[in-house]
Amino acid sequence: MKKYRKATFGAGCFWGVEDAFRRIRGVVSTRVGYMGGHMKNPTYEDVCTGLTGHAEVVEVTFDPDIVSYSDLLDVFWSIHDPTSLNRQGPDVGEQYRSVIFYHDEEQRRLALRSRDEVGRAGRFTGKIVTAIEPAGTFYEAEEYHQQYLEKNPQRRCYIRRMF
Repeated sequence: MKKYRKATFGAGCFWGVEDAFRRIRGVVSTRVGYMGGHMKNPTYEDVCTGLTGHAEVVEVTFDPDIVSYSDLLDVFWSIHDPTSLNRQGPDVGEQYRSVIFYHDEEQRRLALRSRDEVGRAGRFTGKIVTAIEPAGTFYEAEEYHQQYLEKNPQRRCYIRRMF
């Protein structure tokens, strides 16, 4: 039986983040939802108030024999501005923060190293504000948010397209 792994990223509006990760070879599935807050079972409306502490996130299930966690980190850094605190494009609020939720010690180590490397490389002009935190409870977003841009191709979502 294949051993898949999970990775969880927040990089602004989860619609565009999910769309970017779904295109990566080796990504088995994605789910959008909420993580990092203090309210149990938040709804989209709750999270949008900015009072729950949650970030909009994408949970990525991937096959490590095809795509590495480091490769997923490279995608993460390429699709948003990690120097923008609680904002991506027109989306403003703590729920749009740049955050990596790690699922084990190896992910924590790789995420920290990756953040340091991105900061030293000078790809961004400002200070990297991306938080790296242990994964907590993932609350799946409402069904209409899942694969939203595939269901609604006329819609747009701010995302940097660097890859």
